[in-house]
Amino acid sequence: MNSIFLRAYPPAQPASGPSYWLPFRNGEVIVQRQEQGVTLIRADETLRTQLGTSEFYYLGTLDGIPCVTCELDSKQELLPTWYTSSLRGLFDLLENSAYTVAAYAAQIIYWQRTNRYCPSCGHAIEATRGTWGHHCPRCGHTGYPPVSPAILVLIHDGGERVLLAHKPGWPAKRYSCIAGFVEPGESLEECVQREVYEEVGVEITAITYVGSQPWPFPHQLMVGYTARYVGGPVRIDAQELDDAAWFQINNLPDLPPKQSLAHFLITNWVATQQLSKDD
Repeated sequence: MNSIFLRAYPPAQPASGPSYWLPFRNGEVIVQRQEQGVTLIRADETLRTQLGTSEFYYLGTLDGIPCVTCELDSKQELLPTWYTSSLRGLFDLLENSAYTVAAYAAQIIYWQRTNRYCPSCGHAIEATRGTWGHHCPRCGHTGYPPVSPAILVLIHDGGERVLLAHKPGWPAKRYSCIAGFVEPGESLEECVQREVYEEVGVEITAITYVGSQPWPFPHQLMVGYTARYVGGPVRIDAQELDDAAWFQINNLPDLPPKQSLAHFLITNWVATQQLSKDD
C-alpha cells in the first residue's frame, strides 16, 4: 500500500511524539543510514534541542507521523548514522512518498530563506496565517511559494521512432525529451510547439498531455506531453543542445533517472507501441 502524505499549513503544530525530521544543511537534506539503504530521520521532540535551532516548519503527516523541516548552521555536526545528500542523489534511494516529502521540504526551506523582505518596498515580511504565504505590513504586497511550469515533450513519428536530445554536460550516452520553461502569456501547448521548433527545428501535431511531476530544483512543475512529428529536418539550437537524433524504440540510448517524468514519457511510449504490435 502506498504511503499517504497529508499537508498542513501554519500555524498548525505537530502532535507530540515521534516525527520525521528533514534538516537541511548547505542546501542538502540530512537522512538516516540503514543497512538496507537510507530513510528519513525519525526522532522525538528532544532532537530540536540537539539540532540547536528554534525555527522549524511543520509540513504535515506521512502515514499519520508528523514531518518537520528546518535549516541548520553550516557547521552543525551530524550524528554518526546521518549524512547529507542532494535531492537528486536520493532519487533511487528513498521510497517515493518519502522523496515527495523531502522535495516539498526543500521548496519550503528555499522559500523561507529567500523571502524575508518585501520585494516591493524592502520591509520585513510577515507570515500569512493558514498558508505558506507572506505579506508586507507596510505596502500590503503578498507572495506565495513560486511554482515555475516547464514542459517536457516526447516527439515520435507515430510508430517506432522517437526524437531525443542531448545537452552539454550530460553523460555522453544519455538522451532525453525536449524541455523548456513556459513564458508569460503562453499556454502549455504553445510552449510545447515553441520549444520544439526553437530547439530542434521540426513541426509537430497531436500534442497530448501525459502527466506531471514536481521538480524541486528549485521550484519547477514539469508537465509532460507526447507530440507527433509532422515534418522538417532536425536543426539543433547549439546554445541549448549539442545533439538530437531519431532512435528506434528497440535501440534507445541511456535515459534519464527512473523516477523522472522524462523516463516515464519515453518508456510509457515504448510500452504502448509494443502492446499495439502484440494485438
